[in-house]
Amino acid sequence: MKKSAIGAAVLLTGLVVFISAAYAVGDNYQPVKQTPDTETAYVTHLNGNQLTTDAIQWYEGQDADRIFLEREPDSGLDAAPDGYYIVNDDESIRTINVDPNAQVLMQIYDKSGNPEDLDVAWNESISFKEFADALSKTDVLDLKSFPYHLTIENGVVTKIVQQYVP
Repeated sequence: MKKSAIGAAVLLTGLVVFISAAYAVGDNYQPVKQTPDTETAYVTHLNGNQLTTDAIQWYEGQDADRIFLEREPDSGLDAAPDGYYIVNDDESIRTINVDPNAQVLMQIYDKSGNPEDLDVAWNESISFKEFADALSKTDVLDLKSFPYHLTIENGVVTKIVQQYVP
């Protein structure tokens, strides 16, 4: 009983901090520029330098509203919630190599193991090893629940940008 009460308290604290961070985002957000070399995906697994992903279509702003209204006409909403919309019609996964020197830009991740330390830091640069370590931690924040914009050059991921979602 004591463990579950402590676990619930930690979870509640984490949610409060995360929600607070979502409202503290402000005007600093900049959409990730999509290029022909960019693929947006969920990361499902990481083994060494091999990333397993589930590709998605990521929409923001007016594009998100348009696609949302086409696909969810009976939602009762006039626009995409939170200004973005994700389409994942093909849930197949693929494994792709990552350059060990790939640039990794994070918006929010577990730096200390303490939910109270979660904070949005736009495009914080970390090493691929730090990304791998953070991805394996799920107690405070599961990074696999975020989409990532991957730059793929010659079949290798050279840049990983976490997409912040409120």
